Amino acid sequence: MRLSSCLLEYFNQYLPQIKGTSEQSIKAYRQTFSLFLHFLGNFHSIKIQSLKIEHLSADAVLSFLHHLETHRKNTVQTRNNRLAVIKSLAKMIRFMHPDKKHIAEAILNIPQKKAQKKIMGFLYPDEVMKVFKTVDLKKKEGMRDYTILHLLYDSGARASEIATLDLDYFDPRNESIAVLGKGNRYRLINLCPKTASLITNYILNYRIDPIPVYGHRLFINQRKRELTRHGINKICRKYLSKALPPKRLKGMSPAHCFRHSCALNMRISGDPVSDIQNRLGHKNVDSTMAYLHIDLSRKRDIQKNFIEYTQSKITHDKKIDELINWENNKETLTWLDSL
Repeated sequence: MRLSSCLLEYFNQYLPQIKGTSEQSIKAYRQTFSLFLHFLGNFHSIKIQSLKIEHLSADAVLSFLHHLETHRKNTVQTRNNRLAVIKSLAKMIRFMHPDKKHIAEAILNIPQKKAQKKIMGFLYPDEVMKVFKTVDLKKKEGMRDYTILHLLYDSGARASEIATLDLDYFDPRNESIAVLGKGNRYRLINLCPKTASLITNYILNYRIDPIPVYGHRLFINQRKRELTRHGINKICRKYLSKALPPKRLKGMSPAHCFRHSCALNMRISGDPVSDIQNRLGHKNVDSTMAYLHIDLSRKRDIQKNFIEYTQSKITHDKKIDELINWENNKETLTWLDSL
């Protein structure tokens, strides 16, 4: 059987119909196989169209993984992610083509490579406040960015999850928002009053009218399109670099540090591990347990003040009243004139 026919089954039937894999994951899987197929053709000195399932040997996969680390300078984490995608194809072969089971088993037996764990990059509550204060609310994108930063910290959502939020995911009455996470799984998150009021204010007064095809999205960029996860990270990087020194930000993921900070905030507050797991959308509780090994006792006093801040409504936020220049805000004046 040709490998191309096998991949057609994999992408058109197995992933979307049998496993229910999200479109975003399928796109990522395609990137892996684009690299792997070119390597595999060169490895066997044949054209890609002539590759067969039998060419999927463990030696070929191991050579590909070595190529990723040595020639493409990929990290061990990236190498392991690529291997996981190839193993996914092997599982399909074992399931849908039992006569090729021996080929699949050889690939599935390839172990993941151990990697040094990165230091968990997170922000203390006082640092989060510094980041919030760097946002210039006089600028057009100020309220949008201010709202995104609050939502990232409050919800613990990933950058991709924030980018794909729809307007109807937000429930202002119950101060909650639905987040579509990995594996096409939704989770309902109760928001702090501050965050909920910010989102409401952004939608009513500051959200740019988007191009119709992006009308359903919550957050819109200056080109009237939906924000991407790269756009979310760019926003976070902008304000983090203003608030904190480069040494503090070294090795810290721009958007993900707010996610870690949310988990640690919940841990200080005494929330059970199950609640932290559900809020972050962790499938495996082992991912959540990492937050239990960090000593945060010296930050508890700061935490109390921060909780008071998040529980307040936007209408009582003196910072916003001081920063917004209502007289120079043309959009607001136009709205007032229309009343």
